[in-house]
Formats: sequence, structure tokens, C-alpha cells
Amino acid sequence: MAKNNGIKITVLGLGKSGIACANLAISKGYTVFASDSGKVRTHKQMKLNKKVEVEFGKHSLKVLESDIIVKSPGLPNELEILKQARKQEIPVLSELDFALNFAKPKKIIAVTGTNGKTTTTTLIYEIIKKGYKNTFVAGNIGFPISEVVTKLNSKSVLVLELSSYQLEDSPLFRPNISVSMNITPDHLKHHHTMANYVKAKANVFINQNKQDFAIYNYEDKYLKKSILKTKAVKFEFNNNKTKNCICFKDGTIYLKKNNKTVKLNPKINIPGKHNIDNILASVAASFLAGTKKSVIEKVISGFKGVEHRIEFVKEINGVKYYNDSKGTNVDSTKVALESFDKNIQLILGGQDKGSPYKPIVNLIKKKVKNIFLIGEAADIIKKQLKGSAPMVDCKTLSNAIKKIYSVAQKGDIVLFSPACASFDQFNDFEHRGREFKKFVLAIK
Repeated sequence: MAKNNGIKITVLGLGKSGIACANLAISKGYTVFASDSGKVRTHKQMKLNKKVEVEFGKHSLKVLESDIIVKSPGLPNELEILKQARKQEIPVLSELDFALNFAKPKKIIAVTGTNGKTTTTTLIYEIIKKGYKNTFVAGNIGFPISEVVTKLNSKSVLVLELSSYQLEDSPLFRPNISVSMNITPDHLKHHHTMANYVKAKANVFINQNKQDFAIYNYEDKYLKKSILKTKAVKFEFNNNKTKNCICFKDGTIYLKKNNKTVKLNPKINIPGKHNIDNILASVAASFLAGTKKSVIEKVISGFKGVEHRIEFVKEINGVKYYNDSKGTNVDSTKVALESFDKNIQLILGGQDKGSPYKPIVNLIKKKVKNIFLIGEAADIIKKQLKGSAPMVDCKTLSNAIKKIYSVAQKGDIVLFSPACASFDQFNDFEHRGREFKKFVLAIK
């Protein structure tokens, strides 16, 4: 994609990545039009280059006057304007594919999966930046790729967290090292079928070649099947029987590369089987990227986890409060419930994502004292989890905290793991998690 050649680009959606993408395109000399169906905002409010022409409240036919459309992640492919664009054979790219046209880093490490992406991406980044000063992290973790690419050079390592939304429109993407954590039902309202969701996730490794590595969870049935489509060297975690694999046993990590075994003995500070998975994937990616064993062990030993993922907030009158706002799907909430023994006061709800809640019924019966419901999905959850535990309809998060405080007893665990998206009442899961912590810390 050449610079200053009169190419017209439309950016569809002005969220974080859309704004960053529009600014990047302007900096490269393109004519940029941006279309957003939401409320009117000023260029200054959005930190958007004044050269970008914008429209709000609709996606008009002006979108079709472009040579390329860059679609923001999460926008449905069924949008009428996109159907018309396909009829006119206008290329539709993701921000990921567009931005990486302007960067040629030494290595790209891409992490995806239904759960565990953020912890794994963060840990890989923390490890690798100790060995490579020019290391950057971006993607679904909160830093748009378009903001980072201008800082990259041939010595850089780019670590990406990628959602199915980002990957579904990135059929050309090819990382040097891909990491696939797991696949469980999620975002089905968007993808419609599990097959479509799995296909989107597979874009992380589908274009890799024999010089690349595809790290994946050997215990995941969807990954074991879809990984067969890659030409990359397959590197399995939770397995010890192949020549390229990594596993955890009795406090030791055993990594095999071409049948040569390396043992690592870090101190592990983040609890749960799911975090062992996160650590194994991170160790494999970092080692294959050329990081020394001693560096890997040191960083893991000092790693305390990430914000909003089973994050301890405060103990009040013997009651411990945990922020798991990153629990945006049922499987993630299942993992959070499995991290505690009993006496859980559970906050559920938000924007429903189309996945069933029944898979956590048995865990709730065993461990949860009360369920406090918030957000749009309250009625759906109430219906599907009927009889599993007493339920209190709180509407809002602040009301839930107040009601929990009035009933919680010493020894209880307050777990905010909503199993839903945040967009009914919050900007994103980070905003939701910060609000939870604010409400808890305000208790006197």
C-alpha cells in the first residue's frame, strides 16, 4: 500500500481502534472518511485528526465512495452498507491487516482464545521485553495496533492480543508465533454459529508456514481439530508426548523442543489450573522467541496477575471482594468459581452474548450462597439458573454492592464475575471493573 497516492479510505466505526486507524491513514497521506452510527462527538473529544471527514448516526452511501473500507472490530458483517460494498467489490479490511502494512517487526507473537488471552499476552510481553528493549504490546489488550506500528522497526517484537472480532476480517494475517489458548462458546450473537467462531479464531495460524510456530492447548477439542490446517510447527501445551510440547508436573515446567527437554522452576503466584495454562503458553512463546530460561523464570516468579481477572480488591469485616470484570463469558465465570471453595456471593449480569448459562449450575449449587443480578441479561440468567441459588435483582452494580454488604458474613467471598459483556451500562469491561473497585473501596 503506497503513500500519498490518492487512495480514499473509509473507517467504519470510531472506537479506539477506528480513531487510531483513521489517524494512521492520515499520517500516511490517504484521504480518510469515517462513519459511525453513534452520537455526535467532536474531533477534539475523540483525539481525531481534523483532516478526517466524519459522519455520525448512520452509515451513508458516501462510505461506498472509497477504495478501501477498514471495519472496526465487533461491527457485524450483516450491515447493509457492507453488503453493498461487497457487491461493488470494495475491499474490507480489519484494522489489524491495514495497520501491519506499515510495519515489518522482527517477530510478531499473536495470542487468541476465548479465555486467558490478556493474562497470557501480558506475561509474554513482560518476559520478552526483558530480552528485547524494542518490545511492544497491542490489540485487544487496550492499545490499538495503529497507534503502535509507527514505533516499530526491524528489531522490534510485537505482542498482540487478538479477539475473534479482529481475526474474522484478517484473512491475510501471519504471525511468527501464534498462541491459541482455548475455544468455548462466546460471541455467538455476532458469529451466529460455533463453526463461524472457530473459523475466525483459526485465522491466527491459518497463514503460518514451516518456519513459524503454532502453540495450542492440547486439551481443547476445537483446537485439536482446527490446528490441522496450519503448516506451522505445532507446539502443544498440556502434553508431554510429542517432540515439541510443554507441560507442568509437581511444580516443574518441562519444555521439549525437537525432543530436547528444558526444565524450568519458577515460583507461581497466580492460582488455578487456568493460570497454569496461561503460564505454559507464555513460557513456550517466550522460549521460542529466543528468551533465556533464567529470564523466563525470574519474570514468572514476580508476576502477580492482571487487573480485572480474579483481582483481590479489599477485605471488609472478614469478607473478601474480588474483581473479575474480565469474566465476560460463562466459561470465564466457571473458571473464577472454580478458584474458590464455597460461601460465594456472586454478581452476574450485563449484556447477554447468546451463550447458555446452565453450564455453571452445578458449581453454583455447590459454592454460591446468593446471586445478585444486574443489567440487561438479568431475566435470561434468572430463567436459566432457576433453583441453583437464591437470586436478588439489583439492576445496577452499585445496588448489588449495597445489598451484598447488608447480608455478607465473615468468611464470605464476594465475586464479581458477570459472564456477560459490559456495554449495556459501561464503556468496556475495564470501566466496569474500575467502577466495582470504586464502590467496594467506598464502603466504610
